[in-house]
Amino acid sequence: MHPPRWDALEGDLARLNPADPQYAAQAVERLLAAGRAAGASDIHLQPAADALELKFRLDGVLQTIARLPLALAPNVVARLKVLAELLTYRTEVPQEGRIRQDGSDVEMRLSTFPTLYGERAVVRFFGRGGRYERLDELGLPADARSALERLLGETAGAILISGPAGSGKTTTAYACLRELVGQGGNRSLVSLEDPIEVAVPGVAQSQVNAPAGLDLATGLRFWMRQDPEVILVGEIRDRATAEAAFQASLTGHLLLSTFHAGSAAEALGRLLDMGIEPYVLRSSLLAVLSQRLPRKLCTCARPSDDPAARLGLPIHRAMVPTGCQACAGTGYRGRFLLVEMLSLRGGDCAGLPGDAELGRALLARAETAVLERLAVRSGMTSRWQRAVEAAEAGLTSPAEIRRLLGLAAVPSAEV
Repeated sequence: MHPPRWDALEGDLARLNPADPQYAAQAVERLLAAGRAAGASDIHLQPAADALELKFRLDGVLQTIARLPLALAPNVVARLKVLAELLTYRTEVPQEGRIRQDGSDVEMRLSTFPTLYGERAVVRFFGRGGRYERLDELGLPADARSALERLLGETAGAILISGPAGSGKTTTAYACLRELVGQGGNRSLVSLEDPIEVAVPGVAQSQVNAPAGLDLATGLRFWMRQDPEVILVGEIRDRATAEAAFQASLTGHLLLSTFHAGSAAEALGRLLDMGIEPYVLRSSLLAVLSQRLPRKLCTCARPSDDPAARLGLPIHRAMVPTGCQACAGTGYRGRFLLVEMLSLRGGDCAGLPGDAELGRALLARAETAVLERLAVRSGMTSRWQRAVEAAEAGLTSPAEIRRLLGLAAVPSAEV
């Protein structure tokens, strides 16, 4: 049985007449409206052998909400492509575009991909209602927030925001930009993104254009001739972009970017694997902010004294989800930031890790596990420590921590 808040969508779709020429337009309108109302970050339209499955990603977890007859799938996906100004007749290649709806403050991005049973489409929502615009609205721990605020005052160096897909990296990056705009000082702020997800007043934003030869690395080199002081690179994806980004940070620019990595130390390891010289990282990198988004327990959660409920976490008592109407039976409502901040400039930012031992290990190309142990030893509050504290406080469940961070043994030196 679907959660009550989705019953209206199923009923609306069921009442539509598939023979109506406006069926696809009406179905898409209702689907997008329901996704916005439910607070979904993504809508998945997955063609299966006998139906088009509709799913919402809510609080980071996919939930199936409805199924449409497979014969209707091409028209529904085609309607989305029309809204995104994509080529409806090209169904054999992936496409990506942006959906803008009049009167809505929500930006959407559509991605399509050919599959066995037809085109798969995913709609991602951005810019929801002006939430999370500044650093003090993100829910960062006080130590990480104050450290990040100090680092944004630097005039040169790189700050990376890392995490897996869907961990809120871009939201944090935009909050940093707005923080810089709010500080005044007439700093020249620019960005190069793929794509631009939210417009930020006070920032000269640009978008890559691969067919025209404007990729991230090329665009970044040209931005350097525009007299910028702060540069946001939407994401570091390859060696060429990484080299251009760190070169910019070494030549008197403050650089912000996002990066896919499972932890702060893993971000360093991945950059080394990309071929970035360790002395470049040691000289240019200010900090890596790594983040995840665990789900918060609903108020219907109940305590459990069963040791098995702790799932190996070093906590005294576990809170477990039960499910109620308020949380649509999931046991969770909303998410919170779980972060770790690794700094290579401990001397510049009091209270942050980054001692000489960690720097020497980086220059020696030490393994990720070694870098992480040294960072923790020098004062970094790791993701595991923050996760255990959140579970101990009843903010989330051991099961949610394991879902996000895995089933490996909790490092005893970190908790």
